[in-house]
Order: sequence, then structure tokens, then C-alpha cells
Amino acid sequence: MTVQSKLGPSLRKDLSAESTTDRETPLPSQHETPVLTVLIPVYNEVETIDQLLRLVLAAPYCKQVVVVDDASSDGTVKVLDTWNEHPEVEVLTHSRNRGKGAAIRTGLQRARGTFTIVQDADLEYDPEDYPRVIKPLLAGEAQVVYGSRYMEGGKGRNRWRLFRYGVSLLNVCVRLLYGGKLTDEATCYKAFPTDLLRTMDLQCERFEFCPEVTAKAYRLGHTILEVPIHYEARGCGAGKKIRWTDGLEALATLWRWRHWRPAPPPTRRDKVVPR
Repeated sequence: MTVQSKLGPSLRKDLSAESTTDRETPLPSQHETPVLTVLIPVYNEVETIDQLLRLVLAAPYCKQVVVVDDASSDGTVKVLDTWNEHPEVEVLTHSRNRGKGAAIRTGLQRARGTFTIVQDADLEYDPEDYPRVIKPLLAGEAQVVYGSRYMEGGKGRNRWRLFRYGVSLLNVCVRLLYGGKLTDEATCYKAFPTDLLRTMDLQCERFEFCPEVTAKAYRLGHTILEVPIHYEARGCGAGKKIRWTDGLEALATLWRWRHWRPAPPPTRRDKVVPR
């Protein structure tokens, strides 16, 4: 796997002026730790990626944005080329299509934020909801926070009734296997301390990222806190890529990690001093 990193000092004048006007916090330097790393896996989202990045940058918190293009073939790469020099955006590329989970793992290697959240490259989820998800982490109220599309207080449209049934089945499996009570196991908005996410030693390649982190969070003894978020569903005709077979994979992943334990830290060996 070849990853190409693109990072530069500044963006075109029009974008720079627009983003700095609305920003509440200063830009992080390469030596500072931003509050939030936003991981954006993207595959063939030429129609939405530019607007999505503008919304992410306009959202609260000093942040690092890591975009991982998973070998798009529809012009997404050309759009991302216009963001190469933005100081808050780092663009990575896969030489071949590997899947959402693999893209997240690639991006996580570059994460510098205290906390990390995953952001889909479409416009189903609203970055203005970041404070809802991140505030409990900042306040120490939770170590893992999910933004739920189905809690009371959330807004938007979820037109996929069959998809909702599938999520409900996943929630039931989480309850049976891990004892956790969730309303939206499959949500994109999952936030963690970055160090915690790294301890999970992720193995996911495609959409099994969600059940893997859910399983491992519970196996680490954490309670997952849910907060309501906005959601505007899109259908397959608009580019939605998840399929019913991914639901079967999610169930298998929840089962796979039911006995998982984190790897023990390396043993420190005392130096033998020759006599």
C-alpha cells in the first residue's frame, strides 16, 4: 500500500479569507496539538467533498482534517488537489480501492488531535454537531461518544426504513454480546480520545469499522454515551454505498471480537550489567 501525503502552507486567497473570518480559534501549527482530528474517508464523492470540507473547517474547535482518498475515479482527486495547501487539511491517497475501514486506519496514523471523530464525505451528517459529540469528552463525562440518528432531540430525515431495521438488529446484538444499550450502533459520528482509538489495534477494511470499535470499546470496559444529532439520509441513486451484505459483515464482526483483549504492553527487560 502506497500512501501519498500532501500538505502545504496556505490555500488560495478566496478560501483562506472565507475560513479565517468565521473561525473562532487560531490555526494549529505542526507542533501544536489540535483539540480534534477529523478523519474523512472518501471514495467517489466529487459532488459533495468540496462543500463538506468547507463545512468541516467552519465547524467549532481547533482541528486537524485528514482526508484519505480511497482511489476515487470520478474526479474527487482533482477537487482534493485544490485543498493540498490548506494548513488544516492533509490529503492522503490509496493507490487502490481498499475500503472505508482501511482509509480510517491510514488516516489514524497521522492523527495529532486529542480527540478523533470520523466524518463521511457526503452531506448526511452535519459538522455543526461536533460540539454535541465532543463536549462530553472534554468534560470527562465519557471516553466514547456516538451521535445517534434515532434519539429524541435529533433532527433530519431517515428515509430508509429497512436500514433502520438493520440498525435495530445490530443494537440487539450489541446488547446480547456486550451488555451495552445503544440506539444507533452504525452511526458515522463516533468520537474517542485518539490514544484510545489507537489501542484498539483496528483490523477493519470496509464498513466493519463501526462494529469493531463498538465491540472493542465495550471489551475495554467503556460505556458508550449517545447524543442526538442531525441526519439527512441519501439513497443509492445519490451515491450511498453500504449494502445489505455489509449488515451481515457487521454481525459477524460483533461476534468475532466478543473475546478480544488489548495486547499487553511490551515487557521492560532489566539490563544485565556484566561483572
